[in-house]
Amino acid sequence: MRIEGDTVKIPTRSFAPVLVALLLAVGVGHARSPAQESYFRGVDYAAEGKFEEAKIEFKKAVEAGRFVKPAEVSLKVIEDATTRRIKKETAVHLFKGAAYGNEGMLDKQIAEFTKAIELNPDYAKAYNNRGIIYDSKDQHDKAIADFSKAIELNPGYVGAYLNRGNAYDDQGQYDLALADDSKAIELNPGHAIAYYNRGLVYSRKGQHDLAITDFSKAIELNLGYAKAYYNRGVSRARDKGQYDLAVVDFSKAIEFDPKFVVAYDNRGFIYSRWRQYDLAVADYSEAIKINPTHASAYNNRAISFYYKNEYDRAWEDVHKAQSLGMEVHPGFLKALSKASGRKK
Repeated sequence: MRIEGDTVKIPTRSFAPVLVALLLAVGVGHARSPAQESYFRGVDYAAEGKFEEAKIEFKKAVEAGRFVKPAEVSLKVIEDATTRRIKKETAVHLFKGAAYGNEGMLDKQIAEFTKAIELNPDYAKAYNNRGIIYDSKDQHDKAIADFSKAIELNPGYVGAYLNRGNAYDDQGQYDLALADDSKAIELNPGHAIAYYNRGLVYSRKGQHDLAITDFSKAIELNLGYAKAYYNRGVSRARDKGQYDLAVVDFSKAIEFDPKFVVAYDNRGFIYSRWRQYDLAVADYSEAIKINPTHASAYNNRAISFYYKNEYDRAWEDVHKAQSLGMEVHPGFLKALSKASGRKK
């Protein structure tokens, strides 16, 4: 009898594309890098209208090679304000919104972006920013309306097309999402995220050959694109049965992101299919080390322990998976009970 664990899954929202934000909220961290500190200081200075001090900090982040995109776009907002493309108060509200976002205060963030829009109703970036927050709050209709307004004001706004595509994807409107991602690629054929986004949508539609092509293009444009390797591996394993190539992709994803939990979990799943149980256990254990609440890894490691005749350890993992809310397959429980001579 052959028992399988969780299958390699089609990408979920947790692996949705990176949002192309005006002011990217990088989150609250316990230990910030020097570049992150510079970025946060820049936001705080700009929120007070101290643009010269903010520029110094944003340039430090760019020079450090971290938070480059949000820092660069923040510098562009300051430029728009100093050249009077927008009012100074508009930029201040945008940066105040970014500061609130960095603290997770999304409603206050939306309020600040709305004030910016009221001051400069023709500033596409403000609509794009507010749309991103609406989308993060699952208010997808409002998000789509803001992204559409940004596109109306700036028909060449690649980021707004990508973000509207994300919102359509969230709603299951895959054809509309594909259209927006394709438009972004048309406007910027060298945009790795656009190919990655479109690849995700193709994978959700079950069009894995097209998904693999797009993920491969994203990797060509960004050789360190861990999520693109991971999702190409998912498509290769799930639809094509190309497990050897999938393992290569999951390994590359791990190389570029050593804390990529599901990449370990899925690579372990394939090792288990190949009956390489020691390798499978090692991967599941690493996933658990990174995220002790990742129930799937406990479930899958229990199955590998079963095949290694380590029944007590298998039961331990079964109990842990169940305590985390996972429903362990009854067939596996029956087999483990019979082999171990115990019921639980």
